[in-house]
Amino acid sequence: MMKAVVHRQYGSPDVLKLEDVEKPTPTDNELLIRIHAVSINGSDREGLVGKPLYARMGGLLKPGRQILGSDIAGRVEFAGKNNTEFQPGDAVFGELPGYHGGFAEYVCTSGRTMALKPASMTFEEAAAIPQAGTIALQGIREKGRVQPGQTVLINGAGGSAGSFAVQLAKLYGAEVTGVDNTGKLDFMRSLGADYVIDYTREDFTRGGKQYDLILDVTAHRSVFAYKRALALNGTYFFVGGSVPVLLQLLLLGPWIRRSSGRHMRLLAVPQNREDLVSITELCESGKVVPMIDKVYSLSEVPEALRYVAEGRAKGKVIISLENNGPT
Repeated sequence: MMKAVVHRQYGSPDVLKLEDVEKPTPTDNELLIRIHAVSINGSDREGLVGKPLYARMGGLLKPGRQILGSDIAGRVEFAGKNNTEFQPGDAVFGELPGYHGGFAEYVCTSGRTMALKPASMTFEEAAAIPQAGTIALQGIREKGRVQPGQTVLINGAGGSAGSFAVQLAKLYGAEVTGVDNTGKLDFMRSLGADYVIDYTREDFTRGGKQYDLILDVTAHRSVFAYKRALALNGTYFFVGGSVPVLLQLLLLGPWIRRSSGRHMRLLAVPQNREDLVSITELCESGKVVPMIDKVYSLSEVPEALRYVAEGRAKGKVIISLENNGPT
C-alpha cells in the first residue's frame, strides 16, 4: 500500500482525500519511481474541476484517473527487464504521460519523458522544471525565436511558466513586459522584467504599445484585442486560458495572418525529453532559476491547489513528500 491524494468526483480542492491505495506494480517496460517531490500545474486544476471539457477525457461524469500530479522528481526503485535506460537508485525527474499519478508516494511510468536529475539540484528544484520550463522554452526560444532587441510581453509572467519565460526572454536579449496581479509586480521585476503591468488596473491591449511576441498563459480577451497589441509580423501564442478565446484563435487566426501579417496561434508543447534536458541545462548553468514560492506536504495538496487557484503563487508551488528517504 501507499499514500496518495485521490479525487473520486470533480469539484473544488475539498473533494481531494489522502488515502491508502494499492502500490502500483510495474510492467516489464516500466519503472517504479518513489516520488520525492511533485509540482503543481494548471493541468492539475483543470483535472480537478473537470473544466474545460477536454479535462474529462478520462471520465465524463467522474474522474477515470483519480490521482493528479504530473511533474515529479524521485528515485527509481525498480526497473522492468525491458527498460534498460535507468537503473534502481537513479534519481530522475520529468512529466508523467497523461498528466496524472504524481500526488502519491509511488508511480509507474515508461521513462520516455524522464531524465536523470542533475546532482546539483534538489528534488524540489527538479520537480519545478518540466511542464513550466518546456512551455517557456518552446514559446520563447524554439518557436518564439526571440532575438536581441525584440519586445516581448508575457501575460501571467508571475506564475509557473511565466517565471521561466521572463528569464528566458531576458537571456536572449529581449525587452520584457510582464503582466500579472498587484501582488506579483515586484516578483516580476526580480525576474528581470523591464516593465510590469498590473492587469487589475490596466489593459495592456489598450495601452498603445505593440509587441513582437506575446506569450499568453491566461488568455481571456478577444483575439482582436490581442491583435491590436501585436506589431507587424509579430506572433501571439495562446498557452492557456478560456475555451472561447481558443476557439476564436483557431477559427480566425489564419484569416488574421493573411489580412494583417500578424501570427496568432496555439502553442502546443508535447511532452518530450529533449526540451526537458535543454531547459534543465540552462538551470544547471545558473542562467535560469526555478522559482519556488512555497513547499507543502502531501497531505496539504488541497491547500496548495487553493493557493495556486487564487492566483497568489509566485513561480512554482511544490509538494515535498515527508519521510521519503534521503534526498
